[in-house]
Amino acid sequence: MGKLEGHVAIITGASGGIGGGCAYRLAQEGANIVIVDLIDASEMVAKIVSDFPESKVRTHQIDIRNNDEIQSVVDQTVEEFGKIDILINNAGTCGRVDIEEMTEEIWDRDLNTNLKATFFFTQKVLYPHMVSRGYGRIVNISSISGLNGGHISGFDANSWKGRSGPAYAASKGGVIALTKWVAKELGSKGITCNSVAPGAVESRITSGMAYNLDNQVVKRMGQPEDIAEAVCYFSTPESSYTTGQILRVCGGAVLA
Repeated sequence: MGKLEGHVAIITGASGGIGGGCAYRLAQEGANIVIVDLIDASEMVAKIVSDFPESKVRTHQIDIRNNDEIQSVVDQTVEEFGKIDILINNAGTCGRVDIEEMTEEIWDRDLNTNLKATFFFTQKVLYPHMVSRGYGRIVNISSISGLNGGHISGFDANSWKGRSGPAYAASKGGVIALTKWVAKELGSKGITCNSVAPGAVESRITSGMAYNLDNQVVKRMGQPEDIAEAVCYFSTPESSYTTGQILRVCGGAVLA
């Protein structure tokens, strides 16, 4: 039996990339998976079902910036499975523009997707579902950009002037603060809340980008599986004494 046998996990942005890696890893441990994404997740579903046929997989193709759609996912999950054990807030957007080029549209998109949706998904899963059961694991995918003000990157190997924009950095910094707030609020109720802060990871959000890996201790791009292993630990019952933590999974790009 896996560590998450019979557990129910909602994972946002899980059609591929980091979220898909998390969905696959938790299914490997026996969890039932609810994939939430704006785009079609049929390929990820097929992969999980093929490799782990005992895990049930459900998908909801929604815009997580819409609170009614979030509520619908939560309601349908509880109706079918009777509970929600794990919430992984992973879905995100990243505008790579500077302050001068920042528009209200890009600012609102990144803040609403990365921070606002994380809060409201957390709220709707906590009350009444996790709180009434006295158990829950919430894992928020933040970023080292929320710690260092925007990770340096470029569109080609000869340019290192680009970095994630101010809206992305602000939203991920907010996710980090929110993680600690929720941890303090819910720790006495059997619920933990932690965050994984990735560095440069190969995914849709970093497609076409190049990173100066000479600045890292581990000189390679991260893979979704690297993040998924950290998320898996925070999702298990064994992590009950760990909460409010921000785990940097970044190849040593940020050490302090």
